[in-house]
Amino acid sequence: MKKRTSKILAVMLASALAAGSLAACGSDSGTTDTKSTLGESSNGTSGSGNTEKTSDGKTKISIYHASWMLANPDSAQVQKVQDAINAYIGDKINVEVELHDIASGEFNDKANLALANNEINLLTTASWQSTIGTDDLYRQNAVYDITDLLPGTTLYDSMPEGIWTAAQYDGKDYFIPIYKEAYEGYDLKTRQALVDKFGWDLSNIKTLKDIEPFLEDCKNDGIKYPYTTGKTAMFNRLYMDNFDFFASYSFLGVDREKDEVVNPIQTDKYKEFTELMCDWAEKGYISEDEVTKTTSDSLAQTQDWGWNWWTCVPNDEENSEGRDKQDEAIVEGLTKKYMHSTSTLGSCYAITANSSEDQAKACIDFLGLLYTDTKLADLYTYGIEGEDYTLNDEGKVVQDSEAYSHSAWESCSVIPLTLLENEPDNKVEMYEKMNNEAETSCAAGFRFDKSNVEAQYSACVNVFEQYGFVLENGGYASADVASVIDEYQNALDEAGYQDVLKEAQTQYDAWKASKTE
Repeated sequence: MKKRTSKILAVMLASALAAGSLAACGSDSGTTDTKSTLGESSNGTSGSGNTEKTSDGKTKISIYHASWMLANPDSAQVQKVQDAINAYIGDKINVEVELHDIASGEFNDKANLALANNEINLLTTASWQSTIGTDDLYRQNAVYDITDLLPGTTLYDSMPEGIWTAAQYDGKDYFIPIYKEAYEGYDLKTRQALVDKFGWDLSNIKTLKDIEPFLEDCKNDGIKYPYTTGKTAMFNRLYMDNFDFFASYSFLGVDREKDEVVNPIQTDKYKEFTELMCDWAEKGYISEDEVTKTTSDSLAQTQDWGWNWWTCVPNDEENSEGRDKQDEAIVEGLTKKYMHSTSTLGSCYAITANSSEDQAKACIDFLGLLYTDTKLADLYTYGIEGEDYTLNDEGKVVQDSEAYSHSAWESCSVIPLTLLENEPDNKVEMYEKMNNEAETSCAAGFRFDKSNVEAQYSACVNVFEQYGFVLENGGYASADVASVIDEYQNALDEAGYQDVLKEAQTQYDAWKASKTE
């Protein structure tokens, strides 16, 4: 077999060497319709390391909120926001908050320390975060089981039931998704300048292969990257309609038709995709820079590319253009949209297991109000009007603070938040429409516990980097794909893949059986 260049071979050798070594009351200006409160209870012992009850009987909760927009949130301004929040919620819920706004680069260490010291009740987290992600918190028994506390609350009713289901671990509720796009799906995009220049008709694009004539135009025009993968292996994304890739790698998946854990590497779909990628590379549509991971992270902001994939999100064309700083055309619906076990936990909250029941209920009350009340949502996300943000003539938010500033995706539901200046008037309707259109995946809520096969799984990931990543980025001669897949499978098996596959199948079958009990 033949890899495309000696440069790629060198990278693969490096990978191989590396293999050896995440009481509601009324509202004066919000939009809340709080249905029940859980924060009222008799005095108890504090689970947070602080006094659980305030002098006026409110339940006190400590919140750790990661700051992704500011490198150094101003502690004095955070205190002002905290005071404003407590003043506003004081006659609505029996809760008082202690707010910790922590730069994202320091968040994991500081939140873990606070967790160890029982100084935290509610924190932001995500499925992709390291050391304090959802899997970490669950494995460490550090997150509160809120299954019996949620029904009938404002918080529970603020989101579709499918979102809660997809966010579960072992059929129980531990995490509170931040309501935004709750699904995963993929589109294609290209630069509008190219559409205009070549007169492309994008209306007939149904599959990835359909863009091949346009890639030829890009190549002939001297564009360096006719199709860019963004240094990303894409089978587990672009073939979501066929498999639920619950482990995030292409070597494990649930076959949607069979509802069984299978080895996708041994399917015709995998051979079809990798042959296409390798064929495109031979034709000059995919650069070897994808395999060697040397394309620039800011490539999309240049004129050096022709086509790329894009995550399906509401208002996706404007979002993409805002990031890439140029006019673009989006071809929607390359895949369907699915709610699955990680899509709803891309940003979420966790109530800590060290919290008392009163504190857990208080956290639910606070989040219920936060997810439904405009004034609280704006305060918590944007800060204080006139200090951290202003409203333009259209009543939309203009953020201009270096002291306190957050965004919807890591703060609260998109529904109550006042729109940002660059957001469309129908943003909420778009989110609700697209979430309602998404399918709940057959494996939504299933979590693969790798602890029994941790070493084998890690070894398989290393094999994927050596073979799978290269195949999926066109790093072999197209004529050699079948033999490379055989070699890839043999390497996986030597790494213990069959143990991993059997463990995943056993767990998935048990999970399915538990749902019918």
